[in-house]
Amino acid sequence: MTSMTSAASPKGFQKVLKGLDLTLFTVCAILVIDTLAPSAAIGASSISWWIITLVLFFIPYGLITAELGTTYPEQGGLYVWVKRAFGEKWAARTTWLYWINVALWMPSVYVLFAGIFSQLFLPDLPLTGQIVIGIVMTWITVGIGVIATNTGKWFPNIGAFFKAVIMVVIGVGAILYASKNGVANDLSFTAILPSWDAGLAFLPVIVYNFMGFELMSGAGDEMKNPGKDIPRAIIIAGLLIAVFYLLGTIGMLLAIPLDQLGLVSGIIDVFRILFGESGLGGVIVVVLGVAALYTLLANMVTWTMGANRTAAEAANEGELPAMFGQLHPVNKTPVGAFVITGVVSTLVLGIYGFMAGNAEDLFWTLFAFSSMVFLLPYLALFPAFLKLRKTDPDAVRPYKLPGGNTAAAVAAVICELFIIQAIVFFVWVPGEPIDWSFAGPVLIGVAVTLLVGEVLIFASRKK
Repeated sequence: MTSMTSAASPKGFQKVLKGLDLTLFTVCAILVIDTLAPSAAIGASSISWWIITLVLFFIPYGLITAELGTTYPEQGGLYVWVKRAFGEKWAARTTWLYWINVALWMPSVYVLFAGIFSQLFLPDLPLTGQIVIGIVMTWITVGIGVIATNTGKWFPNIGAFFKAVIMVVIGVGAILYASKNGVANDLSFTAILPSWDAGLAFLPVIVYNFMGFELMSGAGDEMKNPGKDIPRAIIIAGLLIAVFYLLGTIGMLLAIPLDQLGLVSGIIDVFRILFGESGLGGVIVVVLGVAALYTLLANMVTWTMGANRTAAEAANEGELPAMFGQLHPVNKTPVGAFVITGVVSTLVLGIYGFMAGNAEDLFWTLFAFSSMVFLLPYLALFPAFLKLRKTDPDAVRPYKLPGGNTAAAVAAVICELFIIQAIVFFVWVPGEPIDWSFAGPVLIGVAVTLLVGEVLIFASRKK
């Protein structure tokens, strides 16, 4: 326990992350504004889908990552867990997918950033201008990620606060608005019940929105007391995240008719409905809009901080190219992985930007592509949990999922099934034909991503 609470780890990392930091970091990582509109686009049944996913997936997933994070509190998180369970090659594949998804997700987040910025300040900004804004924000994120953790941690901490404020404003504001102006969509008990219709195209977004508990474990060597702080952070953050997501989704459904809900414009549209577009109301919309822009930056700072540390650890073990493992000489931050992230995001913004017809097409294509890649590593997470329960039963587990091995197996299998359905539903909705004009580029992108990973892993191991 002494080494866990000392000022620095054996690898030279400063132990600066406390329990509050981990809680706010997790809220900022999982509570995402950019996918609130796609989640609400399911319709009234999204409320029941949120609750179903919360009970059957979010809670078990949180308990599983709490056990893994406290049992193996090492720098690298997911990489370390999969490596212990299935060996170096599968750990490298998992880490590659975990890292590259963030580099691929960043373009979609900053397309949304540029769209909101355009709504607020430059309504006639063409798609080309929005792509330029996305590239600029990409490199701002890289710059923030390279600074010392003790300073960089405040970006997600402040982002978590802004996200909570925005969700509460949307939820409470929409309830007050609907009490005077009526409800924009049918929210009767029958309408809220889960349904299997075209809205299932957005159901994977709800699973996606709940992912990220393991992210903080990427900085395991930078935590002061992981055995105590990780379970507490997961419980507190999980409760807050569930409440805020439900508030935000219900608020959007109360305020905006589904046929007017834009994937990119939805957030600002809600603010304008609730507060108006002139006078004090217009000022409030701009202030909240700027706060929303900051949360998108905080999203990417949070995820790149976790994913790049995981990739750096894999590179240090020789499983990814050495450049991923290059650390800042003073700050000990993964500068190599951050720079590569910036390059990939810039290229993807340029390539897909010239293929897309408008910002919404670009956002959803990039989001579906990056999300499918993002979910693939979790196919290894839950089997790794079960494997380590079996092969390493004597490891000290400061926190252990209750119910014994039977409960652990049930929880892991259910979580695995949720991940599988989310991957499939991103490109196919039950009862609907596959839209190959959309699914084709997404699946080709995923295949290319897997192939590039295999080449890099082979080259690294051979070297």
